[in-house]
Amino acid sequence: MQSAGCYRVTMDRLETSARLMIVSDLDHTMVDHHDPENLSLLRFNALWESSYRHDSLLVFSTGRSPTLYKQLRKEKPMLSPDITIMSVGTEITYGVSMVPDEGWVEVLNQRWDRNIVVEETSKFPELKLQSETEQRPHKVSFYVDKDNAQEVTKALSEKLANRGLDVKIIYSGGMDLDILPQGAGKGQALAYLLQKFKEEGKPPKNTLVCGDSGNDAELFSIPEVHGVMVSNAQEELLQWHAENAKNIPKIIHASERCAGGIIQAIGHFGLGPNTSPRDVAETADSHLEDAGPAHEVVKFNLFYERWRRAEVEHCETYIASLKASCHPAGSFVHPSGVEQRLHESISAMKKIYGDRQGKQYRVWVDRVLPSKISSDTWLVKFVKWELLGEEQQSCICTAVLTFEVVNGLHLYTWAHLHETWSEGSGAKDNGMWLL
Repeated sequence: MQSAGCYRVTMDRLETSARLMIVSDLDHTMVDHHDPENLSLLRFNALWESSYRHDSLLVFSTGRSPTLYKQLRKEKPMLSPDITIMSVGTEITYGVSMVPDEGWVEVLNQRWDRNIVVEETSKFPELKLQSETEQRPHKVSFYVDKDNAQEVTKALSEKLANRGLDVKIIYSGGMDLDILPQGAGKGQALAYLLQKFKEEGKPPKNTLVCGDSGNDAELFSIPEVHGVMVSNAQEELLQWHAENAKNIPKIIHASERCAGGIIQAIGHFGLGPNTSPRDVAETADSHLEDAGPAHEVVKFNLFYERWRRAEVEHCETYIASLKASCHPAGSFVHPSGVEQRLHESISAMKKIYGDRQGKQYRVWVDRVLPSKISSDTWLVKFVKWELLGEEQQSCICTAVLTFEVVNGLHLYTWAHLHETWSEGSGAKDNGMWLL
């Protein structure tokens, strides 16, 4: 089965259990729709790719359908998760290609008849059907006024039970009402995955669940997980917490919004590094002890963004430091196919200093996966993204980095960088995509 193969690829990337598995809601949790600069999301991205991607798992758990999820990815600077749970826990997919888990479909088919659900809900004038994209094989979604939600939920539950169905009705966001099979939901989808990992002998060492609304409550009910309700969590989730989990120390209410609250929780629970490279001031000669090649890739591309946004000083010291981090004979293959020395590309950066100042311009890297190919050499594959206004472009990158340890510091040297345009990408002006 295709889903089994894609699951294997996801899990085989990790030699042992995931050091950390983050399971996060998207809207108003990972993604802050009140932050036009997407700063908290970009902070998380840099932290995840520099410190966690290589040995951990990222799971997005959203109420969105695949259609709306893909739309969000076009609008926001999001990472690629290893696993995506969509449609309020009724769909589980693996990898970038989003291959569905057929075993989960079989679980959900038990005591579920979508036609009966549609028939019975049509008798409630208070229910307004959501868009066609949000109607899924195991989810029927409506809008309902907050004042009517409790009464409608109770009456509808009784009617569907009388028809022999075993369903779950979830009200969230102060307006959304979703009807699912009883075995569905964000919590059950996570429990299913955890059981799968356990059977493989690879249960995550730590799991952190993150949410802001009522349909996230189930995530916090899974035993042994750490949980964070972001500071902007809605009343319905805070009320659930007060009634069900007030004295559970593994669940916290963060003081920071959205992805900032997720980073805060990583630090609070001691789950690993919690300082994002974006929170570290740029210096011309900054090196960290035990910094891996993924951190070097994140740092290099973050500097490139700051240079073009004029957020670092325009001085020769930075250019000299960049050149020192590249092998004198190091080569760069531009996405257009043109090849030149890395030193030449870095010298060319002088001409574009501050050309994105005052503009909505961001650079981030995704799917940073290093592999050691000799005692002092790393091959690093990653996807580089640039956002300018509302337009996103990306390229697939392969880098070769050598390293040495000097006085306890890991010093990396770029020997080669090769970029090719991702499908659907391609700069209108190749001169504007410099590195």
